[in-house]
Amino acid sequence: MEAENHTAIVHFLLIGLSEDPNIQSVLFGLFLSMFLITMLGNFLIVLVTSCDSHLHSPMYFFLCNLSFVDICLTSTTIPKMLANIYMHTMKISYTECLTQVYFFNNFLGMDNFLLTIMAYDRFVAICHPLNYTVIMNPRICGLLVLLSWIIMFWVSLIHMLLIKQLNFSTSTEIPHFFCELTELLRVARSDTHINNIFLYLVTALLGMFPVIGIAFSYFHIVSALMKMSSIKNKYKAFSTCGSHLCVVSMFYGTGFVVHLSSAVAHSSKRNTITSIMYTVVTPMLNPFIYSLRNKDVKGALVRLLRRVKFCP
Repeated sequence: MEAENHTAIVHFLLIGLSEDPNIQSVLFGLFLSMFLITMLGNFLIVLVTSCDSHLHSPMYFFLCNLSFVDICLTSTTIPKMLANIYMHTMKISYTECLTQVYFFNNFLGMDNFLLTIMAYDRFVAICHPLNYTVIMNPRICGLLVLLSWIIMFWVSLIHMLLIKQLNFSTSTEIPHFFCELTELLRVARSDTHINNIFLYLVTALLGMFPVIGIAFSYFHIVSALMKMSSIKNKYKAFSTCGSHLCVVSMFYGTGFVVHLSSAVAHSSKRNTITSIMYTVVTPMLNPFIYSLRNKDVKGALVRLLRRVKFCP
């Protein structure tokens, strides 16, 4: 195949999870169901945390942002996959592919930052309860989220500018169900040395510091819980952290497995299946984890449903 520059005629082929038509039909129904559940669950979280005055606190402000980002993250990858299966094609244009890479990195990074900020919020609430309203005031909360968006905007933009310098062949196959940055770099026909250096640097910085921050927060949270004499207070503090810790474990656990397996022995199919966890499954389960384990969210949801029911 002749190497061509990145022009409008260049397109890629997303291999997806299977090329078997029968399996693709099953995958279409499965991922459509997961997509709709993700949209509904996260939309309800955004709705109840925005409309219910009982949930106007930093913890639920960050949860609202997390649900919004999860909606955007899932919408970046799944609709194109479903459209390709429905239309019996594997094509994705060069522009669509780069757009998908940009927004996916942006929203995935925001998930990373928000989970870290939520851990810090729990640390302040449990370890410094008397100063909580001062430290986590609305202005600081807004600045933390805004700073996260700004960082990810520039990181994703630099990735795009570096990818624009690469050459690709027409009909290049990408062994994934969406345009993932590392897979895109593997199929490039030109030198990706600078791209990989920047990727590893960003992954190390944006991966290491949040993990250290979360570990630091929970170390002090556990220490504070051990000093509490009241069993009721211990349970209340643990219940507010349990949901977050569960989501953190799923998000970083699957991400770590993907990157570790890629570094040790590259297996595109295994990486694709594993990446489904943090790109599809985790955003789908987040609303259920937070709502089922949280009395405030369940109470707000009940109040919202009653308001809708009795609305003339």
